[in-house]
Amino acid sequence: MMERLTIKNALTSLKETDSPFKALFSHGSLTVEMYQPNQVDHQQPHSRDELYVIASGSGYFVNGNERQSFEAGEVLFVPAGREHRFESFSDDFTTWVFFYGPEGGESD
Repeated sequence: MMERLTIKNALTSLKETDSPFKALFSHGSLTVEMYQPNQVDHQQPHSRDELYVIASGSGYFVNGNERQSFEAGEVLFVPAGREHRFESFSDDFTTWVFFYGPEGGESD
């Protein structure tokens, strides 16, 4: 039986690694991760489309040429290949990450 995908379980699993992210589930093209950067987000563009669901915290999200504030509960989309990062985020910032679709992203 799969462990429940809760914030508490995901954070416990994340603490067992030396990485700011942990893959928790995959099925077909879908991969679910928990991401909790420490002070600086060092992400590079990804090869697949991606959704973030902010679990806790707040800050700013840079998505291509746009910069917007974000808060817990918000959903953010990033198409494959686009530069993006979280900035000026609170110490409790944690987000679910959902990668899906083919390499290079889905067409509009």
